[in-house]
Amino acid sequence: MFRNCDIPKTLKTAKKPSYIHKVGEQPLKYITIGQLLEETANKFGERKAIISLHQNESLTFSELLQRADKLAAALKILNLEKSDRLGIWAPNLSEWYITMMACARAGLIGVYLNPLFEAPEIEYSINKTQIKVVVCGDKFKHLDYYESLLAITPELENCEPGKLKSKKMPSLKTVIRISEDVKRGTYNFRQILDLATSSEIANIQKLQHSISPDDACSLHFTSGTTGKPKAALTTHFKMVNNGFLAGKRMEFSRKHHTVCPQVPFFHVFGTIVVIMTSLYYASTIVLPTDGYQPDKTLDAMKKEKCTVIYGTPTMYIDLVERQKRRKEPVSADIAFLGAAPSSPYLREQILETLNISKLYSSYGLTECSGLVYQTIPTDSQGKSPIIVDYVQEHIEVKVINENGDLVPFGTPGELCVRGYSNMLGYWEDEEKTNEILGKDGWLRTRDQFILQEDGSLEVVGRLKDMILRGGENIFPKEIEEVLISHPNILEVQVVGTPHKRLGEEVCACVRFKPQSNLTLEDLVTFCKGKLAFFKIPTRMEIFYNFPRTTSGKIQKFKLIEILSERKI
Repeated sequence: MFRNCDIPKTLKTAKKPSYIHKVGEQPLKYITIGQLLEETANKFGERKAIISLHQNESLTFSELLQRADKLAAALKILNLEKSDRLGIWAPNLSEWYITMMACARAGLIGVYLNPLFEAPEIEYSINKTQIKVVVCGDKFKHLDYYESLLAITPELENCEPGKLKSKKMPSLKTVIRISEDVKRGTYNFRQILDLATSSEIANIQKLQHSISPDDACSLHFTSGTTGKPKAALTTHFKMVNNGFLAGKRMEFSRKHHTVCPQVPFFHVFGTIVVIMTSLYYASTIVLPTDGYQPDKTLDAMKKEKCTVIYGTPTMYIDLVERQKRRKEPVSADIAFLGAAPSSPYLREQILETLNISKLYSSYGLTECSGLVYQTIPTDSQGKSPIIVDYVQEHIEVKVINENGDLVPFGTPGELCVRGYSNMLGYWEDEEKTNEILGKDGWLRTRDQFILQEDGSLEVVGRLKDMILRGGENIFPKEIEEVLISHPNILEVQVVGTPHKRLGEEVCACVRFKPQSNLTLEDLVTFCKGKLAFFKIPTRMEIFYNFPRTTSGKIQKFKLIEILSERKI
């Protein structure tokens, strides 16, 4: 044992290992989504739960509960049993919210499908999770949902509703369309709400006691930024509490909020940060349109006086640019940034251009049922673009090196997460589950972070995105934050491309602002004095649009594929 005076200087100054357990100020809530809906409807029954501007309709929380129970009872009539899977394949509609709540009230597992999935992707998703019922939209962008289904299950056109026998998708029995018209082999959404009798609806209310907060309730497919999506299974308890804690950190309990989501419902950002937080705090969701359109968002902000806006960095880039042209009299209490890292320059633009009082950023994963860290509100935040993010309550985090050992605070390494919110696992994929989720409960994020002793976190970048140039490890995020401050650049992504001598070179993929231009030489000059020489891009490629997931994330692996096809 060392006495204090005998401790070597190197040990005295050594930093502690980077592990934090953020103890919660309040206990977690042990209730189901269905019970939460009932509690909110009992307290705030006449308050608007959702206002769908593009559908010209709205629902109070009482009406939301009534319709959810009607649909849940109808689903029971269709012989759906506890833990059966129901897929929601639709854009942002009020029926999406109703169906999610109906699944929870019926004890089913909702499978949230990308509304832009093409027929082969839907076939894969249905077979992967053995979906029995699909609730789909009518048309969205270029998709006709019914025609897409016919392409993979032609039997639909010649069967009675609810009695589908598909060769390619044997689990699928029923298709419910959110549409005014009825197609052969399908139910209409409004039609199916009327199937249940009052006694069958009453049975749904009685059923709530037999559904546990620990029961599985949802499957979120991973975003597909790295290839074939996997389905993360989570529970009522995880979703309710992530919504509760996300709203707590944003101080939602202080007032009634009217929230405007630019993100799609199907994504974990939409289902948990938007829907579950709104349900817990009785906030009103305003849908500007069925998909993302910045002009419609600005219209909704002005018309409904929205106090909260949700979006990805890309969405805010477009929204800021549109507002600069329109110069609408808009403002909001909160702007929430999620799904991808954001630059200080963008944050400053959001605060100033959209007249935002407080800006919140976050980091989360589908595999963690939502958020892992989030901004802590401070009265001094004001219009400062400097945002510090901290570990969420009831969560443990640690940062490790490539050998799995803890690194000291302030040192980059892979972030690992343990807590109530970690997924149960990937659906029927034990091998992939074991790669990311250990038997000790620690989930490996594959993201590199710096963790400080006060619990603040700074993302360095995706481990898979790291560029290896001539023996130097380079993370694109640092370069992107410098380049985005250039007055002619609207959006930028930095990737590594093959180089014979160096292994990889730094390539800047840029979207210019309207009527702007830039050369590689201009870019290099701009970076000098801001970045080490080996981090300065040696290649620049111009893009008019980036390949993205529906949630707004840029698919870097597709960018690299595009670049490999371009001649240098």
